Amino acid sequence: MAIKFRLTKLIPADFPLYFELVNNEAVMAMITERAILLDEAKSDFEKRMWENQLHPDFGHFKIVENASGNFIGVGKLEIETRHSDKAELGYMLLPDYWGKGIASDVAHQLIETARTHDFITKLFAIIDPKNIPSRKILINNGFVSKEFADFDGLPGEVLELTVRED
Repeated sequence: MAIKFRLTKLIPADFPLYFELVNNEAVMAMITERAILLDEAKSDFEKRMWENQLHPDFGHFKIVENASGNFIGVGKLEIETRHSDKAELGYMLLPDYWGKGIASDVAHQLIETARTHDFITKLFAIIDPKNIPSRKILINNGFVSKEFADFDGLPGEVLELTVRED
């Protein structure tokens, strides 16, 4: 049976959960290739709180299991400004929840949210090229590979989904 979950915007009180996630070496292995330490995590989280104010349906979301209330991870549908025509889709899950279809369900839910907004024409995701499970999730949700690039010294593949034509 699939794990049912809900997405709610991260709030300042969620920092300990966020830190648990980004300080986990296994979670971050294919994102930053290192666990994020406390000061950097605090700075990153402040940015997430600012981004969450741009639009009610866009930003960074806590993923919580419905039945238990357990923290699963974080999803994002991130816009740079209120007038962005594209959004970045992403997700990070605690290792206990890997391989259970949750990331795919989160991606699908975030894509459907983006589709309800006429101003969004494209979604993109950046993954480590070695992250085959994430690549499969994105491809299965209609994303196509656009380019390979270097992101702050780390390899990355950019995948894109056209939500609507300009």
